Amino acid sequence: MAAAAPTVIIIPGWRNSGPGHWQTLWSDSLPSVLRVEQDDWVAPVRKAWVARLSETIERAPGQVVVVAHSLGCITTTHLPPEVTGRIQGALLVAPADPERRGVLADFAPVPYQRLPYRSILVASANDPYCPVRTAGAYARAWGSEFVRLNDAGHINVDSGHGHWPLGLALLQSLGAEVTPGTRQKEEA
Repeated sequence: MAAAAPTVIIIPGWRNSGPGHWQTLWSDSLPSVLRVEQDDWVAPVRKAWVARLSETIERAPGQVVVVAHSLGCITTTHLPPEVTGRIQGALLVAPADPERRGVLADFAPVPYQRLPYRSILVASANDPYCPVRTAGAYARAWGSEFVRLNDAGHINVDSGHGHWPLGLALLQSLGAEVTPGTRQKEEA
Protein backbone atom coordinates (compact mmCIF):
# COMPACT_ATOMS: atom_id res chain seq x y z
CA MET A 1 0.00 0.00 0.00
CA ALA A 2 1.42 3.39 -0.99
CA ALA A 3 1.95 5.97 1.71
CA ALA A 4 -0.68 8.68 1.89
CA ALA A 5 0.30 12.05 0.49
CA PRO A 6 1.08 14.58 3.22
CA THR A 7 -1.46 17.19 4.25
CA VAL A 8 -0.62 20.65 2.92
CA ILE A 9 -0.72 23.33 5.62
CA ILE A 10 -1.22 26.85 4.17
CA ILE A 11 0.29 29.54 6.43
CA PRO A 12 -0.56 33.10 5.36
CA GLY A 13 1.46 36.06 6.51
CA TRP A 14 0.63 39.42 8.01
CA ARG A 15 -2.88 40.57 7.01
CA ASN A 16 -3.72 37.13 5.58
CA SER A 17 -3.77 36.12 1.90
CA GLY A 18 -6.94 37.41 0.31
CA PRO A 19 -8.92 36.48 -2.80
CA GLY A 20 -6.74 35.90 -5.85
CA HIS A 21 -3.60 35.19 -3.78
CA TRP A 22 -1.95 31.92 -4.80
CA GLN A 23 -2.31 30.60 -1.22
CA THR A 24 -6.08 31.15 -1.34
CA LEU A 25 -6.34 29.61 -4.81
CA TRP A 26 -4.35 26.58 -3.64
CA SER A 27 -6.46 26.29 -0.45
CA ASP A 28 -9.57 26.13 -2.63
CA SER A 29 -8.27 23.63 -5.19
CA LEU A 30 -5.67 21.25 -3.76
CA PRO A 31 -6.54 17.98 -2.03
CA SER A 32 -5.71 17.42 1.65
CA VAL A 33 -5.28 21.08 2.67
CA LEU A 34 -5.61 22.81 6.02
CA ARG A 35 -5.29 26.58 6.24
CA VAL A 36 -4.10 28.34 9.36
CA GLU A 37 -6.57 30.98 10.57
CA GLN A 38 -5.15 33.47 13.05
CA ASP A 39 -7.29 35.44 15.54
CA ASP A 40 -5.51 38.70 14.73
CA TRP A 41 -4.06 39.22 11.26
CA VAL A 42 -3.22 42.92 11.78
CA ALA A 43 -1.40 42.97 15.14
CA PRO A 44 0.39 39.60 15.15
CA VAL A 45 1.72 38.10 18.39
CA ARG A 46 4.37 35.42 17.96
CA LYS A 47 3.20 33.18 20.82
CA ALA A 48 -0.40 33.13 19.51
CA TRP A 49 0.62 32.62 15.87
CA VAL A 50 3.02 29.77 16.70
CA ALA A 51 0.39 28.13 18.95
CA ARG A 52 -2.25 28.28 16.18
CA LEU A 53 0.16 26.85 13.62
CA SER A 54 1.15 24.07 16.06
CA GLU A 55 -2.54 23.21 16.65
CA THR A 56 -3.17 23.06 12.91
CA ILE A 57 -0.22 20.72 12.32
CA GLU A 58 -1.28 18.48 15.23
CA ARG A 59 -4.82 18.29 13.78
CA ALA A 60 -3.54 17.01 10.43
CA PRO A 61 -3.38 13.28 9.78
CA GLY A 62 0.14 11.95 9.20
CA GLN A 63 2.99 14.01 7.79
CA VAL A 64 2.57 17.59 6.54
CA VAL A 65 4.14 19.92 4.03
CA VAL A 66 3.92 23.55 5.07
CA VAL A 67 3.44 26.37 2.56
CA ALA A 68 4.25 29.65 4.24
CA HIS A 69 4.21 33.20 2.91
CA SER A 70 5.86 36.27 4.42
CA LEU A 71 5.39 36.31 8.21
CA GLY A 72 4.12 32.73 7.93
CA CYS A 73 7.73 31.74 7.07
CA ILE A 74 9.05 33.29 10.25
CA THR A 75 6.22 31.75 12.29
CA THR A 76 7.24 28.35 10.92
CA THR A 77 10.85 28.79 12.03
CA HIS A 78 9.67 29.47 15.60
CA LEU A 79 7.88 26.10 15.91
CA PRO A 80 8.93 23.93 18.87
CA PRO A 81 10.79 20.63 18.19
CA GLU A 82 7.82 18.48 19.29
CA VAL A 83 5.86 19.83 16.31
CA THR A 84 8.57 19.93 13.64
CA GLY A 85 8.80 16.12 13.60
CA ARG A 86 5.50 16.04 11.70
CA ILE A 87 6.86 18.26 8.92
CA GLN A 88 8.06 16.46 5.79
CA GLY A 89 9.00 19.64 3.98
CA ALA A 90 8.40 23.38 3.73
CA LEU A 91 7.90 25.84 0.90
CA LEU A 92 8.87 29.21 2.39
CA VAL A 93 7.91 32.07 0.08
CA ALA A 94 8.87 35.76 0.33
CA PRO A 95 9.88 35.69 4.01
CA ALA A 96 9.27 38.78 6.10
CA ASP A 97 12.03 40.70 7.83
CA PRO A 98 10.53 41.42 11.28
CA GLU A 99 13.65 43.29 12.33
CA ARG A 100 12.78 46.01 9.77
CA ARG A 101 9.02 46.39 10.41
CA GLY A 102 7.86 47.57 13.84
CA VAL A 103 4.48 45.82 13.72
CA LEU A 104 6.27 42.47 13.28
CA ALA A 105 8.93 43.08 15.97
CA ASP A 106 7.52 40.40 18.27
CA PHE A 107 8.82 37.79 15.78
CA ALA A 108 12.43 39.02 16.10
CA PRO A 109 15.00 37.77 16.45
CA VAL A 110 14.56 35.36 13.59
CA PRO A 111 15.90 31.88 14.40
CA TYR A 112 19.11 31.17 12.50
CA GLN A 113 19.46 27.40 12.95
CA ARG A 114 19.08 24.59 10.44
CA LEU A 115 15.51 23.36 9.99
CA PRO A 116 15.03 19.64 10.71
CA TYR A 117 13.22 18.99 7.41
CA ARG A 118 13.76 19.74 3.73
CA SER A 119 12.87 23.29 2.80
CA ILE A 120 12.82 25.51 -0.26
CA LEU A 121 12.98 29.28 0.22
CA VAL A 122 11.73 31.44 -2.67
CA ALA A 123 12.56 35.14 -2.66
CA SER A 124 12.51 38.02 -5.09
CA ALA A 125 15.30 40.44 -5.90
CA ASN A 126 12.89 43.36 -5.48
CA ASP A 127 10.72 42.29 -2.52
CA PRO A 128 9.84 45.50 -0.63
CA TYR A 129 9.43 43.60 2.67
CA CYS A 130 12.69 41.63 2.78
CA PRO A 131 15.97 42.35 0.98
CA VAL A 132 17.12 39.38 -1.11
CA ARG A 133 20.41 39.38 0.85
CA THR A 134 18.44 38.78 4.05
CA ALA A 135 16.38 36.04 2.40
CA GLY A 136 19.61 34.42 1.20
CA ALA A 137 21.00 34.56 4.75
CA TYR A 138 17.81 32.88 6.01
CA ALA A 139 18.20 30.14 3.38
CA ARG A 140 21.82 29.45 4.34
CA ALA A 141 21.02 29.40 8.08
CA TRP A 142 17.94 27.21 7.68
CA GLY A 143 19.62 24.80 5.22
CA SER A 144 17.01 25.68 2.58
CA GLU A 145 17.35 25.34 -1.17
CA PHE A 146 17.29 28.94 -2.42
CA VAL A 147 15.22 29.99 -5.45
CA ARG A 148 15.81 33.63 -6.38
CA LEU A 149 13.27 35.26 -8.68
CA ASN A 150 13.92 38.51 -10.52
CA ASP A 151 11.37 41.32 -10.29
CA ALA A 152 8.71 39.18 -8.58
CA GLY A 153 7.95 41.67 -5.79
CA HIS A 154 6.44 40.09 -2.67
CA ILE A 155 5.20 37.10 -4.73
CA ASN A 156 1.56 37.99 -4.13
CA VAL A 157 -1.45 39.38 -5.97
CA ASP A 158 0.08 42.88 -6.17
CA SER A 159 3.08 41.46 -8.05
CA GLY A 160 0.87 39.53 -10.47
CA HIS A 161 1.09 36.07 -8.91
CA GLY A 162 -2.21 34.27 -9.18
CA HIS A 163 -2.25 30.48 -9.30
CA TRP A 164 1.61 30.49 -9.55
CA PRO A 165 2.57 27.30 -11.46
CA LEU A 166 6.25 27.49 -10.43
CA GLY A 167 5.20 27.38 -6.78
CA LEU A 168 3.03 24.31 -7.45
CA ALA A 169 6.00 22.56 -9.07
CA LEU A 170 8.17 23.36 -6.04
CA LEU A 171 5.42 22.13 -3.72
CA GLN A 172 5.18 18.88 -5.69
CA SER A 173 8.95 18.41 -5.36
CA LEU A 174 8.39 18.30 -1.57
CA GLY A 175 6.04 15.33 -1.98
CA ALA A 176 2.69 17.11 -1.87
CA GLU A 177 -0.24 16.12 -4.09
CA VAL A 178 -0.94 19.07 -6.38
CA THR A 179 -3.53 17.66 -8.76
CA PRO A 180 -6.81 19.49 -8.08
CA GLY A 181 -9.76 17.35 -7.18
CA THR A 182 -7.92 14.14 -6.29
CA ARG A 183 -8.89 13.54 -2.69
CA GLN A 184 -7.54 10.65 -0.66
CA LYS A 185 -10.10 7.82 -0.37
CA GLU A 186 -10.72 6.54 3.14
CA GLU A 187 -10.58 2.79 3.65
CA ALA A 188 -13.68 1.18 5.15
